[in-house]
Amino acid sequence: MSSSSSLKTVRQLQVASPVPADIDIANSVEPFHISEIAKDLNLSPKHYDLYGKYKAKLLLSVIDELKGSGDGNYVVVGGITPTPLGEGKSTTTVGLCQALGAFQDKKVVTCLRQPSQGPTFGIKGGAAGGGYSQVIPMDEFNLHLTGDIHAITAANNLLAAAIDTRIFHEATQSDKALMNRLCPPNKEGKRSFNDIMFRRLTKLGISKTSPEDLTPEEVKKFARLDIDPDSITWRRVMDINDRFLRKITIGQGPDEKGMVRETAFDISVASEIMAVLALTTSLADMRERLGKMVIGNSKAGDPVTADDLGVGGALTVLMKDAINPTLMQTLEGTPVLVHAGPFANIAHGNSSIVADKIALKLVGPGGFVVTEAGFGADIGTEKFMNIKCRYSGLTPQCAIIVATIRALKMHGGGPDVVVGKPLNNAYVTENVALVEAGCINLAKHISNTKAYGVNVVVAVNKFSTDSEAELNAVRNSALAAGAYDAVICTHHAHGGKGAVDLGIAVQRACENVTQPLKFLYPLDFSIKEKIEAIARSYGASGVEYSEQAEKQIEMYSKQGFSGLPICMAKTQYSFSHNASEKGAPTGFVLPIRDVRASIGAGFIYPLVGTMSTMPGLPTRPCFYDIDLDTTTGRVIGNGGSKNFYRGSCSKEGISNSLGSTT
Repeated sequence: MSSSSSLKTVRQLQVASPVPADIDIANSVEPFHISEIAKDLNLSPKHYDLYGKYKAKLLLSVIDELKGSGDGNYVVVGGITPTPLGEGKSTTTVGLCQALGAFQDKKVVTCLRQPSQGPTFGIKGGAAGGGYSQVIPMDEFNLHLTGDIHAITAANNLLAAAIDTRIFHEATQSDKALMNRLCPPNKEGKRSFNDIMFRRLTKLGISKTSPEDLTPEEVKKFARLDIDPDSITWRRVMDINDRFLRKITIGQGPDEKGMVRETAFDISVASEIMAVLALTTSLADMRERLGKMVIGNSKAGDPVTADDLGVGGALTVLMKDAINPTLMQTLEGTPVLVHAGPFANIAHGNSSIVADKIALKLVGPGGFVVTEAGFGADIGTEKFMNIKCRYSGLTPQCAIIVATIRALKMHGGGPDVVVGKPLNNAYVTENVALVEAGCINLAKHISNTKAYGVNVVVAVNKFSTDSEAELNAVRNSALAAGAYDAVICTHHAHGGKGAVDLGIAVQRACENVTQPLKFLYPLDFSIKEKIEAIARSYGASGVEYSEQAEKQIEMYSKQGFSGLPICMAKTQYSFSHNASEKGAPTGFVLPIRDVRASIGAGFIYPLVGTMSTMPGLPTRPCFYDIDLDTTTGRVIGNGGSKNFYRGSCSKEGISNSLGSTT
């Protein structure tokens, strides 16, 4: 395999004005067969498995084949603190790649997260980009895709079932009976440990290889996990928004012998298995991470893992295809790798390391890989740098911060922006002073991101009501704050052509890196020191820990987990813990309500305030607008439930049910 000089499957778009609905644009373009997209990347059929005509799973063997090849330029897209409507990070990510590939003759791959069906059918809509900067087929991208989220759901719920089943059997059997059932005799009457059991024996410091040789004390240690039900952190998941599953009671059947306990469902993308998928680097690494996932503690206070339950291998089998990234395409025929979709609040909100590593080899030196980090740069880009880049060993050359006049006006003191309500007049008429006041938020994101040693380019998504004076104010403020460049973009209305200037700025930024990658904190800091370093980056003057948080920090430190990076779970709508605090607040004390751990994924996550891991449906969900044309078999989605004002739309519009609103 070798790098080709340019893409051959580029499609020239015929854009219309005003911009049609996202799904109408997506349906107006016949995608190239995915084998053509693969061919542009010098991939042969042995490197991928087809999933229909327009999707393929890239095999991890590609990494091994290209091991000696050089990497391309690595670009991460973050944003300013957004309004609830989103400011267009996904659209910018796609538009930039269309510009680089279709207009600037660069080898490029877009790396995106897989959307959850919860928001797709709920309030947000999908995440394929928008306008003339989309991933297609858009309906497949936003729905089942290649089944990765379903695999995560199955694996997660298998582990949940294993936990409660183990508690049930331990409560109803003696040590000897448990041992006899865990290690049943073969036809010759001999008992033996299977492979996964040796992991537990090693953990317990037992070197014996035959069940018959264990003493009664060792039998008890091995066979009895003695899980404390109150310590269980593992919950069941499903990929649908359902507020009535936020708290449930299980074990009420007559056969469960009164073993009732309260638990809950999370949405599938909040599962630790999703975070494991995003942060793993190989099949072997994924097997180890899945086995190390901690589901709770024993009554003695020791962590209990998936491997202790004997289920780590089975989880890996369920995930063996999900580890392969999915190849798709943009409207203009540039390649896209879709892989993983961890929650950006609870988890780290970035697509997979595996996809990025494959993409960087495929584009080669001089090429570009552009990936998106969830929410504002204080959450997404911070976690990209301090968690994802630590585990991948990759170094970005450029970070983009997406901004809009609308969001900057909000941070300057404008009225609340509310989903489902028309925008206040302040957002559609010129007010340079309001924009300049709001640029304090942009400046804070620029300085935070520059501290990692990367060049920062600001991408301003232009709306039709934005005036030249307002746009110039943003550009001047960005440059004064230390941005490498600031560019006005119209890719929503014009596709890649509207992001050519952004492409040029990104190329220059990548060519002129002068510093190495710097992390916000070293891993050998204590848990509290790491939390406090992140809090200071938000503008906090200090951190306040609840009694529960103190207890958890002490426990995780005692259990040997203090060397992990920190993944803050906080609101995306403010630098602070208070969503209503706009701009760049300072001097606040950040409250840490609780501290939890994703040991398999590899991070500790403090909870700042209350974070829901199971969204609810609104009064009018997006599913009202999703249907099937039974004559053509095409998905139709006209309208949606979330107002947005985005790109170069001529007026405030309504998002498509299967189209992106961010």
